[in-house]
Amino acid sequence: MVSEPRQLASQRTPLPAQRAAVAAPPADTKGSKSATDTKGATGIRGAEAASATGAAGKKPGKARDAFFDNAKYLAIVLVAMGHAWEPLRGDSRAASALYITVYTFHMPAFIVISGYFSRSFDASPNRLKRLITGVAVPYVVFEVAYTFFKRTAGGDPDYPISLLDPWYLTWFLIALFVWRLSTPIWKVVRWPLPLALAIAVLASVSPDIGDDLDLQRVLQFLPFFVLGLCLKPEHFQLVRRKEARILAVPVFAAALLFAYWAAPRMNAAWFYRRDSAQELGAPGWSGAVMTLAMFGCSVILAACFFAWVPGRKLWFTALGAGTLYGYLLHGFVAKGSRFWDWYDVHWVHTPAGEITVTVAAMSLITVLCTPPVQRMFRFAMEPEMEWAFRKDAAEVARRR
Repeated sequence: MVSEPRQLASQRTPLPAQRAAVAAPPADTKGSKSATDTKGATGIRGAEAASATGAAGKKPGKARDAFFDNAKYLAIVLVAMGHAWEPLRGDSRAASALYITVYTFHMPAFIVISGYFSRSFDASPNRLKRLITGVAVPYVVFEVAYTFFKRTAGGDPDYPISLLDPWYLTWFLIALFVWRLSTPIWKVVRWPLPLALAIAVLASVSPDIGDDLDLQRVLQFLPFFVLGLCLKPEHFQLVRRKEARILAVPVFAAALLFAYWAAPRMNAAWFYRRDSAQELGAPGWSGAVMTLAMFGCSVILAACFFAWVPGRKLWFTALGAGTLYGYLLHGFVAKGSRFWDWYDVHWVHTPAGEITVTVAAMSLITVLCTPPVQRMFRFAMEPEMEWAFRKDAAEVARRR
């Protein structure tokens, strides 16, 4: 997810091998914040660094988890690559096969991570405030921004502003808002994942759901969020074993071969999960079959992806804290490339051009995840907005 905002970082649970680590809080600098705020909410943009009181005024905090930061960064790179490949699919079967393969698991993997770090969400006032400032407010800001971008760059001056009809990438924010609000429900039901799958199946055969809040995507991607809620640190340790990394190679190779065969035969819109089976011109029963089949394929390929994610700190690890910035900002370039006919150049559709487009997408998303970009757009992505909320009487009393 796309990365979760820094206000939600206190929900992270480090892997067993990292539980003993203690992260020192970074020094305050101009334009940035300490890892620990005065209310005890810990983390910076999804990182896990905290400090609290102990024998010497501090007690151990949660260590920043390099594995999940690496996973988020690599997943967002795949998102950007997929968007860059989309206009190339008609000319290259190989590009189409890569596109299908990546779309099978990149958003599911991201959503699983979002669910995993939503396990402690309990609808308490503080967490609701973070949900509003870190998810709902960015949704409103970027939905409006994308609308004006479509009006100007897209040549559609009458395109309406509608917070009920997410455009392009903003669907993920409204979906995350709904999923996280539903977290307490999934904690109390006996079989959360089968129930979420049943809801997804019903959505896939219900063409009357409509476009409001992009509910088809909210419901069809729901099982991956619930799966993340059900996972524990040892499950990630399991797929990161050497045997799993080796097994992932033939599995992924088989997926690529199947995607190459399926590319000219299959409607890639199935992977977007924004339409019912009937809206895709298929019989209703196929929605149930495809939902379950794609869920299985997505989970297997996501496991392969997690098996290959390095667990140590690398040059791009810190960028995992800014993936939501990269996700939302790169959409302007991705859509702009269509509006401004960048793909009409014949050279782009040659092998050299396809490689260049891929490298450009990777470079762009990397830059957009960097701390300077985060500082520049933090006002929209992570506003404080203390003025918008009532003071918590219990918290005020504790401070006295």
